[in-house]
This record gives sequence, C-alpha cells and structure tokens, in this order.
Amino acid sequence: MRITIIAVGKIKEKYYREAIAEYGKRLGKYCRLEVIEVEDEKTPDGAGAALEEQIKEREAERILRQVKAEAYVIALEIRGRKTDSVAFANHMENLAVYGRSHIQFIIGGSLGLHQSVSARADELLSFSDMTFPHQLMRVILAEQIYRAYRIMNGEPYHK
Repeated sequence: MRITIIAVGKIKEKYYREAIAEYGKRLGKYCRLEVIEVEDEKTPDGAGAALEEQIKEREAERILRQVKAEAYVIALEIRGRKTDSVAFANHMENLAVYGRSHIQFIIGGSLGLHQSVSARADELLSFSDMTFPHQLMRVILAEQIYRAYRIMNGEPYHK
C-alpha cells in the first residue's frame, strides 16, 4: 500500500517535522508513506472573500497537479464524514481489499480547500468539528494512519 499526504505549505516547526518523520518510520513496515508539500499563498490581513477564494483556487491548482488518476483521494474537510479509529482502519483495509493500492490524503492551507479539490476527492473526511492548524493536522493524520495499520494487524494500540 502506498499512502501520500498532499499538504499545502511547509512545516517550519521542528517538532512537527520530527513527529511526522517518526510516524513515517513506524509506518515503514506496513506501507510506503510520502508527504508532498505544495506552495501556499500568503493571505494578507483583512483579505476579503473574493481574494481568499482566489488564494484557495491557486493552492488547489498545485494540489490537483499532484493527484494521481489511479489514486483513491480523501480530502480532509470539516464538513466531511466523521469516523472512529476502528472504522477508519476497517475502511482502509477494505480499500486495499478492493484493489486501491494508492491512497492520497489532502490537507488544505489555512483557508481550507477550494471546491475543485473537494469535487475531485473520492470522499471527504473530518477528524472533528474543531479547526486544527494544518501543520498539526499532518501529525494527527500520520498518527491515525499508523494506528489504523496497528488495528488492521491485530497489534495493540491505545484506546
């Protein structure tokens, strides 16, 4: 299984980079994890709705260039479907059983995702009704993917 996280912006904080690298290392025995960072757009203070939409559209173009035609695409959206860790693991396992060998997760920038990215996604997934910094969301996603593989393999995990 190949897992790709496509995310807007670079992570500046060393502790986030180290956490993602640690989960990437742990995942090495289950799958191949790749993180693709696309350039973010700077949002000026007081930007209006029209400018914010243009920014999301430019970021979407960069994201969509990285999406592979054969990949199953899951966009992280606050309005997406919510699940628990066991159901998430079962879903990932079912995707593999039905021949989906490449899953791409998409995390938007600080303004969220443009509708064109959501439209391309095979599903929308929400981790919470709360909003998280997109840098932290990468760590949370990597941890949940790792947890899913532990569950799929009948290995212990913290509940």
